Amino acid sequence: MAVIAAFVLNAGLNFVLGLLIAKLLGPADFGLFALATAGAIVANTILFEWLRLSATRFYSVRVRVDEPWIRHGLDHAYAFLALALFAAALLCAVFGVSLQPSADSHFAITAGAAVAALGIGVFDYHAALVRARFDGALYFNLVAVKNALAFVLMAGAAWYFPQPVWVLVAAGISQAVAVLLLYGPMRDPVVPRLQARVRETWRLFVAYGLPLIAANAIYQLLPFLNRGSIAAHAGLAEAGYFALAADVTTRSIGTLGTALDLLLFQLAVRVEEQEGRAAAERQVGLNVGVVVTLLLPCAVGFWAVLPALETLVVPEAYRGPFSAYAGVMVPGFFCLAMMNFALNPIFQIRRRTRPVIAAACVGLGLNAAGLWFLPPLLGPEGVAVAQTLGLATATLLLGIRALTGPDRLRLPWWEILAACVASMAMALCLLPLRHIEPTRALALGVPLGIAVYGALVWFFDIAGLRGHAMARLSRSLPGSPRPTEPASVE
Repeated sequence: MAVIAAFVLNAGLNFVLGLLIAKLLGPADFGLFALATAGAIVANTILFEWLRLSATRFYSVRVRVDEPWIRHGLDHAYAFLALALFAAALLCAVFGVSLQPSADSHFAITAGAAVAALGIGVFDYHAALVRARFDGALYFNLVAVKNALAFVLMAGAAWYFPQPVWVLVAAGISQAVAVLLLYGPMRDPVVPRLQARVRETWRLFVAYGLPLIAANAIYQLLPFLNRGSIAAHAGLAEAGYFALAADVTTRSIGTLGTALDLLLFQLAVRVEEQEGRAAAERQVGLNVGVVVTLLLPCAVGFWAVLPALETLVVPEAYRGPFSAYAGVMVPGFFCLAMMNFALNPIFQIRRRTRPVIAAACVGLGLNAAGLWFLPPLLGPEGVAVAQTLGLATATLLLGIRALTGPDRLRLPWWEILAACVASMAMALCLLPLRHIEPTRALALGVPLGIAVYGALVWFFDIAGLRGHAMARLSRSLPGSPRPTEPASVE
């Protein structure tokens, strides 16, 4: 449960931090910050994501002892790419000081984005290694330290130096420093390096990871493309409205999905090590039922409380556009979560990741085409519609590929149908609350939604969650025997 606890902490602090930075910077500067952040995420994805994904797929407690060259290969590749990115950031900073001495110049923003990308890459890599070792306590400490540093440094930069470049630099530093502070327990035993083995691992990582990072880079291009399009046609302030709505919506839906993926995919990898590929694929199918059961009510519940959330939480300067954008984005971000946490794992287990690229390319193409036709008809909201259509189409194509053919993924369709019916029941109960006073709507809506959906999940044991909860409760009672091989990260 340490992984889930860490993500609850991470989600809560990131949510508050995002709103605070948006308030301190204002819509225009926050729009520039969001655009640069999207660029940093794209850079991190292109440079480092293939190695992070390889760490989650090929590194484990057994590999740590029996195949140390896996970690050596990962470390060497990360070090080389990190140094190259740091050199690029320094070069941009030097050009910025000499040619465009302004904190808002293109060179300064690019340097800040590079530092942010470097920090994100270093942190995500080491966090993936810790998760692969199923060391929940160390992972929680790493996330806690990172969030504390990020809150202090990023909020402080936005307060004392209210310019996007310094907030970007603070973001990168906070993540890198968190890794440095806890690097000792994350190290592997020192053994001689086998250079030939290291080269073999690089080829393995490239063959496995490059298709996935190509797809991920395409999906990260979507916010960059869409925010840039809005900024070009409607100004940076409008891009700021769009960015805050996108950030809050995707975190509300995707944060729990990320936590589940970290837990469930590592479980599937461990099942493959112990029982073989067929058992791992069955585990992935069961995981899909859990993901849908837990993420669908998050999307429905977010939509239901959106008007109250905007009034009570969102900074005043962003109200109005926030709900207009977020309401359109909810289906698209739910589809993205389904791709990342439900469908992609089967291709990762099979090490056949090319279909993920094809779906991503179609989604990007449809999104780009929508930018030509929809904004003239719908205004800036047309960009959000184009994004949702692109993500939904990509999810449909990837789902067809995963669920058809002789090697199709077997899903627990009853569990998925039951989760849909339970979510619809919850939505019907919450719908009248959208039109009442915001404080009462939020105070009543959240517990009511949890109670209705939770009762249905418990009564029908959707996705086996009641059984899991009762088993964990029985293990936590005094005198209860504890299993020697837990099914999840403790």
